[in-house]
Amino acid sequence: MAATQSPTVHQRRLRAELRKARENSSQTQEQVATALEWSLSKVIRIEAGTVGISTTDLRALLAHYGVADERITEIVALARSARERAWWSSYRKALSQPYTDMIGYESAASILRHFQPLVVPGLLQTSDYAEAITHGLLRPENRSRSEQLIEVRMRRQELLEQPDPPQFYFVIDEAVVHRHVGGQNVMRNQIRRLVELASLPHVTIEVVPFTAGAHMGLGGAFTIIEFPDPEDDDVLSLESERGSVTTRDLHDEVTHYREVFEDLRRVSLRPEGSAVLLSRLADEI
Repeated sequence: MAATQSPTVHQRRLRAELRKARENSSQTQEQVATALEWSLSKVIRIEAGTVGISTTDLRALLAHYGVADERITEIVALARSARERAWWSSYRKALSQPYTDMIGYESAASILRHFQPLVVPGLLQTSDYAEAITHGLLRPENRSRSEQLIEVRMRRQELLEQPDPPQFYFVIDEAVVHRHVGGQNVMRNQIRRLVELASLPHVTIEVVPFTAGAHMGLGGAFTIIEFPDPEDDDVLSLESERGSVTTRDLHDEVTHYREVFEDLRRVSLRPEGSAVLLSRLADEI
């Protein structure tokens, strides 16, 4: 199980702590801004996490909320952790903020559940497949980003091989493995890679067959990320057909997609049948 060391998760915790401290003090953001002689936009942006906060301002804010000294020390330490740079920070110019957030959450996960109806999930892609799919998705004027995007995808896959890795559950539509992305050789090697990864004790890969007909996953790809600390709520990542990512953490929405994921598993070929299908397809291509 992955340790929660991601700055992204620490940033999320800090936002939650600041919001909770303000609500416990029964103050509005407007009242806080007036009392501290800050602009309202500063208070809003700090609480939303769109700007950082200095240690001096953080201590002043928490003291204004009446937070105990010991707890202030803990939250200041949390803020320092939130400011640390992770490996994906060097790729920020090539990545959207939601995608960057998703990588940060993913890196701290204990369990990941991912459904993909169109392409092989990024964590499972070979470099040749990743190159072909990236070039296929990007417009010519944006292809200068492709090398960095592929690098990021390959680095994300280090999660699969790290000590004490997360538990991964992947469900893919059968269409994914029939679409010859990059040509026959690329696809053959990609499917063999899926078979290889599915043999790992912490990786489960299941295929929803064509015979399942219309199913709950036709709305698009999604990922549900769980964390080892129960205080960290699950995160939902939704992916558009163009590859853009949106992260959400509303409880009802996460619960809905968890139910969708389990419905998809029920209509899948299950791990054993999926492995048989993948092995056969690799031999037939």
